[in-house]
Amino acid sequence: IFQDEIGEVYQRSNPSREERRRWRSTLDKQLRNKLKLKPVMRMNGNYARRLMTREAVEVVCELVPSEERREALKRLMDLYVQMKPVWRSTCPSRDCPDQLCRYSYNSQQFADLLSTTFKYRYDGKITNYLHKTLAHVPEIIERDGS
Repeated sequence: IFQDEIGEVYQRSNPSREERRRWRSTLDKQLRNKLKLKPVMRMNGNYARRLMTREAVEVVCELVPSEERREALKRLMDLYVQMKPVWRSTCPSRDCPDQLCRYSYNSQQFADLLSTTFKYRYDGKITNYLHKTLAHVPEIIERDGS
């Protein structure tokens, strides 16, 4: 999503491979300079943990041309950060009761944002991990109470 927002993919379809490389390079340079994140770590879990933070989205938003898109990206990341403790916890009712109470609402907002604002990216096809966090975590919480 980050590099697609930098390239404003929502306004056009099928950007060239060179354009996508340029956006990825721009994103990598920004993350390297501002967050000390190295692109060689891209598939590393630590990279993902550092990338999926409010701080990182602020850095990425500096490259997104549209104010409206920056706000949508910040909202998406804010919802993600609020939901994450619930699915990372072994006992969310004990560890993060406030986030647990808001989880269903937040996951619905997250899904709505993906299906509207970021439709170009997630039009009916999301990753298994994202599906699990949006659909099955609330089911497990309701069933088990934790």
